[in-house]
Amino acid sequence: MKYSIFAVVPLALGASAATPCIVTKFESISSAVASCTDIVLKNIVAPSASAIDLSKLKTGAKVTFAGKTTFEKTPVSSFDPIIVGGTKVTITGAPGHIIDGNGQVYWDGLGSNGGVPKPNHFVVVKNTVNSTISNLNIKNWPVHCFTISGGSGLTLYNINLDNTAGNAPNSISNGLAAAHNSDGFDISSTSGLTLKNSVVNNQDDCVAVTSGSNILVTGMTCIGGHGLSIGSIGGKSNNIVDGVTFSNSVISDSENGCRIKTNSGTNGTVKNVTYSGIKLKGITRYGIDVQQDYLNGGPTGIPTNGVDISGITFKNVKGTVSSSSAYNYYILCGDGSCSDFKFSGTKITGGKSSCNFPSSKCIS
Repeated sequence: MKYSIFAVVPLALGASAATPCIVTKFESISSAVASCTDIVLKNIVAPSASAIDLSKLKTGAKVTFAGKTTFEKTPVSSFDPIIVGGTKVTITGAPGHIIDGNGQVYWDGLGSNGGVPKPNHFVVVKNTVNSTISNLNIKNWPVHCFTISGGSGLTLYNINLDNTAGNAPNSISNGLAAAHNSDGFDISSTSGLTLKNSVVNNQDDCVAVTSGSNILVTGMTCIGGHGLSIGSIGGKSNNIVDGVTFSNSVISDSENGCRIKTNSGTNGTVKNVTYSGIKLKGITRYGIDVQQDYLNGGPTGIPTNGVDISGITFKNVKGTVSSSSAYNYYILCGDGSCSDFKFSGTKITGGKSSCNFPSSKCIS
């Protein structure tokens, strides 16, 4: 059945749930969210300082992005362009759609570290329960793309994140890649989350888990960024990671492959983390990296032991680093804070290795 934009009119009068509300103007979104359970956002242009707020969706509601969704410039770091929340909700994309974050008007090589004010979190998913986000195409987000926190039972799949337009320097990035801190998926304080069969082409973490439990990340293709990460852990409101599996994924042309990093002088727990069936290609810095020495966002070389790391498995992690100066394996643990590491069927070649935790049987 073909619907016109006039399908929005009867919804205000209580139309059948079988009839979608097709929204083509930004100012109609809030009324559709309040009244409809099947919403199509078609060719939406979000004005400056105006978020697509889907945080109060009805239970069981479905939202489909169609056509091209764009955002006018909002130079405010605390501004969240897309907000999602609800119970048993579905967020998806129609064939051929694109969500364009207009990152080019912000990128300056600094990301969230200063410079041009820019929205720090593009899609904020908060306290979402037993819901699905799928089949989305997003490009040119300003800094971090997905920020997921709270809630439980969230499944994300078939999501394509493309920030390659930010790879090249621009006139204000001082020779650096224009986009920076462009994490694909940042996950915290959530449980029972599955992220699968998605592609991230960016300049920072493909996926970063900073807290949470019972999390599965599988079937990922990560290109150009910092790989599949736990951390950084410590100094946040929640510093416990328990039960995370990264599996059956490919990481290529990236700075890191599999990484666990904790912050210097802080407390926390990382346990029961598995990297399994991970293929590495063209890694420029660390194939497998466990570091307990981060301070102010960078390594110091002096690890601390306030964050306990235990029950870590690297199984069938295989591939190459791109130069002899890169590390196949780099393990830098604090005094007594690492235990129960297992390496099985893991082989990374092409670089050097360093391991200050030899009882882990890490390959050094």
